[in-house]
Parts: sequence; structure tokens; C-alpha cells
Amino acid sequence: MTATPKSDTATLFADLTAELEIPDNGTLSRLLYRDDQVRVVGFAFDAGQELTEHSSALPVVIQVIQGRLSLTFDQDKVEATPGTWIRLPPRLPHTVQAVEPTIMLLTMLSTSG
Repeated sequence: MTATPKSDTATLFADLTAELEIPDNGTLSRLLYRDDQVRVVGFAFDAGQELTEHSSALPVVIQVIQGRLSLTFDQDKVEATPGTWIRLPPRLPHTVQAVEPTIMLLTMLSTSG
């Protein structure tokens, strides 16, 4: 379900894990929310799945909801678990690999306004 905001209405996902089923031997990405300020994409990775080196034109925030990721950026390798919060600036090359089945939120932040 993609959440579409209405004026002065809260957007709620009571259980993000119910929105993002982890595929066998694959990766799922789903747009969960979008407005003029932010875009939120949920990712579900099976163990060993990865996003090869890439970057974003916008600043992003990565949050692990369930599982464990290995991220590489700026010559550093970081392990991310539930509760980890990472902000990456625009155009910073990075890789993401699921160490175990994982659900992650990617929030893309608008640089305008």
C-alpha cells in the first residue's frame, strides 16, 4: 500500500514488516510514501542480496527495521541493525548488502524549499 497524504491527515503504517515481505533469493522495493518534501521506499532483502555501488542525487536516510545490513561508504564498512540511523549526503557512492533477511527504509529528502 502506498500512502498518499491528504491535507492535515496523519499517515500511519502500524507494521512496516507487513508491507514488505522478504522474497526468497531476491530484493523487493516498494514506494511507501511520497509528498513534496520526502519519498520513503521500503526494501526487503533476502540474506546475501545487495545493491551494488550507487549514489543518489538527493540526501538519504537509511534505517534498518529488521535484520542486519553491511554498508560501505567513504572507505568504511558499517554494520547496521534495527535502531541504526545513517544519513548519506548527495552523490556519496555506497553499497548495501543484507547479512541476513532484512527490511530497510530509505528516506529521500528534498533539497528544495
